[in-house]
Amino acid sequence: MKLSTRGRYGLRAMVYLAQNDGQGPVSLSAISLDEDISLHYLEQLMRKLRIDGLVTSTRGARGGYSLAKPAQELSVGDILRSLEGDLSFTECLEHGCCEKGDACSTRMLWDRINQGILTIINNTTLQELTTEEPKGDEHAFADLS
Repeated sequence: MKLSTRGRYGLRAMVYLAQNDGQGPVSLSAISLDEDISLHYLEQLMRKLRIDGLVTSTRGARGGYSLAKPAQELSVGDILRSLEGDLSFTECLEHGCCEKGDACSTRMLWDRINQGILTIINNTTLQELTTEEPKGDEHAFADLS
């Protein structure tokens, strides 16, 4: 899986909102300036995140964006799925992708890699990304053995 700028920039914007949580709505211009993301592109990302219920928007002079849920309730996986869609490591994991299907000798490897990635992103919260030392890694690999 290779994340596009949608996923990378959107996650940075969400971390920014988490870091400023409780201080009222954050303007897109502030996020754009501090995170060096095009304002137009950021508008597109935030629109998608709002539609998917991850952020709320407030209109007006003191308007902007806020997290729709507490940062500890939002996983990196939630955010990336909103912006990127399917997070499969390879198309080989989709049924009907090739004639070998479940009989493929490498499918188990691709599935383990995919499950490892999903475990990490689904178990890492936005809150963890706002701290100096994210806590997601110590438990992320427990199910991979």
